[in-house]
Amino acid sequence: QVQLVESGGGLVQAGGSLRLSCAASGIIFSINDMGWYRQAPGKQRELVARITSGGSTNYADSVKGRFTISRDTAKNTVDLQMNSLKPEDTAVYYCNAVGRRSVYSTEQNYWGQGTQVTVST
Repeated sequence: QVQLVESGGGLVQAGGSLRLSCAASGIIFSINDMGWYRQAPGKQRELVARITSGGSTNYADSVKGRFTISRDTAKNTVDLQMNSLKPEDTAVYYCNAVGRRSVYSTEQNYWGQGTQVTVST
């Protein structure tokens, strides 16, 4: 089993910054993409940012220029630096990883438990 554990959420004022971290552990053969998604109350879960094993990134238009995703491939960790936070960034943020447990297994999606980010006005 692969576990993803997030940390770093919390309450911040608009214009402030937070850094989210996620660590993957367990039986891992390889991890391809890692990323962050978020879900606000009454809304669908949406992509925030993703990063491939080679370091290519893509971001939601709403966070471009404010958020930066990074990863340590050797440690199976992914971080999300969030600057200039806005009230509309308030959501539960979920870490995601696409990986294999062994050379014989297919790729699967793994999710963290989520961490709350609240941005006040």
